[in-house]
Amino acid sequence: MYKKMEILAMNRFDPYQSAALEPGVSQHVARRAASFGASSVLFYAQPIDMVRAHGAYMFDAGGRRYLDLYNNVASVGHSHPVVVEAVSRQLTVLNTHTRYLNEGIEAYAEELLNTFPDQLSNLVMTCTGSEANDLALRIAQSKTNAKGFIVTRAAYHGNTAAVAEISPSALRHRAPASHVKVIDAPDSRLASNRNCALHFERSVSAAIEELNGSGVGFCALIVDSIFSSDGIFSDPAGFLQIAVQKVQQANGLFIADEVQPGFGRTGDAMWGFMRHGVIPDIVTLGKPMGNGFPMGGVVTRPELLQKFCEETGYFDTFAGSPVAAAAGSAVLKVLKEEGLLENAATVGTYLKQGLMDLKERSPRVGDIRGVGLFIGLDLIDPANGSPDPNFAGLTINALKENCILIGAAGSFGHTLKIRPPLCFSKEDANVFLEALDMALALNDR
Repeated sequence: MYKKMEILAMNRFDPYQSAALEPGVSQHVARRAASFGASSVLFYAQPIDMVRAHGAYMFDAGGRRYLDLYNNVASVGHSHPVVVEAVSRQLTVLNTHTRYLNEGIEAYAEELLNTFPDQLSNLVMTCTGSEANDLALRIAQSKTNAKGFIVTRAAYHGNTAAVAEISPSALRHRAPASHVKVIDAPDSRLASNRNCALHFERSVSAAIEELNGSGVGFCALIVDSIFSSDGIFSDPAGFLQIAVQKVQQANGLFIADEVQPGFGRTGDAMWGFMRHGVIPDIVTLGKPMGNGFPMGGVVTRPELLQKFCEETGYFDTFAGSPVAAAAGSAVLKVLKEEGLLENAATVGTYLKQGLMDLKERSPRVGDIRGVGLFIGLDLIDPANGSPDPNFAGLTINALKENCILIGAAGSFGHTLKIRPPLCFSKEDANVFLEALDMALALNDR
C-alpha cells in the first residue's frame, strides 16, 4: 500500500532548508516565520517573492514571469480590469452590511440564482468557502435531525472546526470524527470499480447503513463534483446520479461543493453538478466567486433555509456587502462577455490532447483525467506503474524553475493538478506542454 500524502506538502517549502537560500530570500523567509510562526506555509524549495499578476501570469520581485496553472482564485484572470474597476468604484460609494436595502446586492443575487435550477432559489452570502460549507452542514442537520456525513477519502472542504472534520486530507495524524464516514472517490481505474457509478452508489449505501446503525443518523453526502483533492474524477458525466438518488431516498441531503468546478471551469456547464444531471439540495460556493475578493455563498431550497432560520439566527457582517456584490457581478459579466466557458471547453480539449501526445512519449505519464480547464495527470514509476509522488515533487519544482506554477492532488500526491485561470489560451497551453516535456525528461535521467 502506498503512503498517503498531504497535498500541500508536495510543493511546500521546508523551513529546515533555509540555509540553502540566497541571503535576501533567507532574510525574507525568516521575517515571515517570525510573524506567522508554524502557520506560515510557503510553496517551492526556493520560495517566490511575488509582486504582481495579470491574466494567466504572475511576476516576482526580479521581474520573472510565471504561467499560473495552480490558482483558481483568480478565475477570470489575475487583476482583471472589469473586476478591479467595479470593486474600486463601489468602494468610493458605499460598503456596508446586508441589513439595508441595496439595489446592487439584490441584482447580483438574482443574476447568480438565474444560473441554477429553479428549485435552488435562495442565496446566503458568506466570506469564504469554509464558511459556506460550515453553514451547509448546519442547514442539513436542521433538516434531517441527524449528524452523519459521507465524504471521499482525500476530500478537502475547508478549515472551520466542523468542516475540518469532513476534510480527511487536512487531518494529519488522525481519522475523521465518528460522525463522518469516508469512502473511495469514483475512480474507474480500480479493478473493483469498473462501473464507477455503481461502485460509488454501493459505497454510499454502505456508509448510510453504518451511520444509521450507529445511532448517529445519516444527514448528507457532500462532494466536490470534480473530486479535485482526490485526484480529479470527472467522467463519465452522469456517474453521480444513482448515488444522489440513494441519498435522497434515504431522507438525506446532497451537498455539492462547487468551489473548485463551479463558475464554468468544466467548460460544458456553469456548475459541476450539472454535468451529472442531478439537482443538489444545497450548493456551496467560494474562491472564484469574486476573482480574489473574499466571497462565498450557499444556494439552497427556500424550505431548507426557512427551517434553519426558524431555529437559528444567522448574520455575517462582511458577507454580501455592496463591494462583494460588485465583484461578483463583474465576474459573471466577464464570464459571459469573454466567452470563458467556451474557452475552457476549447482550450481544455486542446491541452488534454497535448498531454495525451506527451504520454505517448513519456513512460512517466500515467492516467490523464478531467474536463475543461481542470485536468489531472498522474506521474508514475515506469517499472510498475505505481504512483510516484517523489517524482511529482521534483517535477513541480522543475516546472517552477522554468516559470510554470502548478500543484499536486490525490491520496498519494502523484497527480499534477492543472487548473489555470479561465482566460488560459492555446498559446499558454503550448508554453506549459513544452515546459512539462522538458521537466519530465530532465528529472527522468
